[in-house]
Amino acid sequence: MPERRRRVRPAPFEAGASQLPATTVHQVDLVGCGMRLDAYLTQFLGKHSRSEWHRLIESESVTLNGGAAKAALRLAGGERIEVRPVASHAVLEPDPSIVLDVVYEDALIVVINKPAGLVVHPAPGNETGTLVHALLARFPELQDPTGEQRPGIVHRLDKDTSGLMVVGKTVDAVAELQRQMQRSEIKKRYRLLVAGVLQEPRGTIEAPIGRDRFHRQKMAVRPDGRPATTEFVVLERFSRYTLVDAGLPSGRTHQLRVHFSSIGHPVAADRTYGSGRAPGGLQRQFVHSAELTLTSPATGRQEAFAAPLPHDLERALTALRTAEQPEPAPAVPETELTDFSGSAS
Repeated sequence: MPERRRRVRPAPFEAGASQLPATTVHQVDLVGCGMRLDAYLTQFLGKHSRSEWHRLIESESVTLNGGAAKAALRLAGGERIEVRPVASHAVLEPDPSIVLDVVYEDALIVVINKPAGLVVHPAPGNETGTLVHALLARFPELQDPTGEQRPGIVHRLDKDTSGLMVVGKTVDAVAELQRQMQRSEIKKRYRLLVAGVLQEPRGTIEAPIGRDRFHRQKMAVRPDGRPATTEFVVLERFSRYTLVDAGLPSGRTHQLRVHFSSIGHPVAADRTYGSGRAPGGLQRQFVHSAELTLTSPATGRQEAFAAPLPHDLERALTALRTAEQPEPAPAVPETELTDFSGSAS
């Protein structure tokens, strides 16, 4: 008769431990067979939340059988898990010198009106002076003992994009806001000035987006990219530019800039996906997160926020309006919708 292996419940870390041991090696028992790696770690290896373990895995502080791991990987039993300590330099230093424009705050979320020029979270080349550093100074509870470099961040805006962002104060709040985003329950509206005259009063751009094959710092419309949809309404037309209101049912990196460039109307002053041409001496891309609607996890109420155009974008529009009389955009029924699907290569 073959030997039967005992199902032994793995021993957790000490309940009072405030951080992970210097180096921990653990062998997955049969009880973990079929479990996701992040779920297994949460249940059996200490007090860290599933989100925190997920971030440790992504930062390669957790390895499986000596190699990189994935949070969603299903365990077979017998694997060797190694948990390395978080480097001390990973702990972010709060920066109270960065002024925050707080639009709304409750027990679980804060809505920020981000200025152009401010990077959202640390990254190579931008290790300090980010929105995250400013948030930690005002909301120290966001500091994450796992060395998470994006505490509270639910979605991000490009460095030179201004406007509304929501930040979660707790791991659970972030998870709830992310669920709302996945269900398209968070509504975001942007104001853009694009080059050329858009003749269509409204339309939808459906084109998958992926990493540019030749320029790894850029994104591009690619057949094998992730699905992405942008819908827009024309607000004003000028002789060489069009002001639009755009919404994002999806949220890919640089989506608005890539999509409008793909149909021949790059964003004004965008030097990455366009010529950089812009009116009124504008020095950065004309993209502003103007409206945000969400349900607060703290109150259960739907909240709607609006942020006016910042001065540099308003100046660019004033220059256009002074130079010429804009053509007002006519009211358009919802049924008259132009579909740009497949229009880009």
